[in-house]
Amino acid sequence: MLIQEVIDIIESFAPPRLQADFDNSGLTCGDASREVTSVLLCLDVTEEVIREAIGLGANLVISHHPLLFRGIRQVTPATRAERALILAIKRDVALYAAHTNLDVVAKGVSDRVADKLRLSRREILHPEGDPSRGYGIVGELEVPVESRAFLASLKETFHCPALRHTFIHVPFIRRVAVCGGSGASFIGAALARKADVYLSGDFKYHDFFLAEDRLIIADVGHHESEQFTREIFHELLTDKITTFAVRFSETNTNPVNYL
Repeated sequence: MLIQEVIDIIESFAPPRLQADFDNSGLTCGDASREVTSVLLCLDVTEEVIREAIGLGANLVISHHPLLFRGIRQVTPATRAERALILAIKRDVALYAAHTNLDVVAKGVSDRVADKLRLSRREILHPEGDPSRGYGIVGELEVPVESRAFLASLKETFHCPALRHTFIHVPFIRRVAVCGGSGASFIGAALARKADVYLSGDFKYHDFFLAEDRLIIADVGHHESEQFTREIFHELLTDKITTFAVRFSETNTNPVNYL
């Protein structure tokens, strides 16, 4: 199977035309006409991930976040991204990313978060043109859960060592809004959908005030809220491919650490 055929499988699910203007989803480097040896799946591309791929004999790395978001004027070892790019090119490892196009499609990133929370009666939090497509999900727990117990369960579900949240002003959680990645821009949508809690990542200090004591904001972390993206890639590919291995990267690429 060619690299391009693997790409076609992903893009039939998450077309690149759906990506945001700022995004750079697609093939970052590599020859799509080459045969695939095996595939390594990750959230972020780093030198360590590429070395892991080389060690496993994988010549295609598929990530959620693109290695390059903006144009570069030179390729030198000056930055993390450039060093990773140099290594990938030298060792003939193709890099492919599906980012915001995977965020907005049905059964995409936020839907997978909703799966982990077992939400039912789901709706798109912030539709993008098509009511079946957009950022985030709003759904309901089958049985209301005491608020502190719900927040504690998030730490376990998302494997996060710390959870930032607003004041707990409601005793029970029933209606839940989620958005994988950086979801602060959709706080207003979560309020409009009358969510009891809004789970996402990358909230700034002043964002927490926007809850207006009408909503609990739960910041599990950017990496933590998108970690299950690899599962989507894996299911898409293993449903179609049996001729080579599709593996999860074991490299920790989360740049945020806690004491």
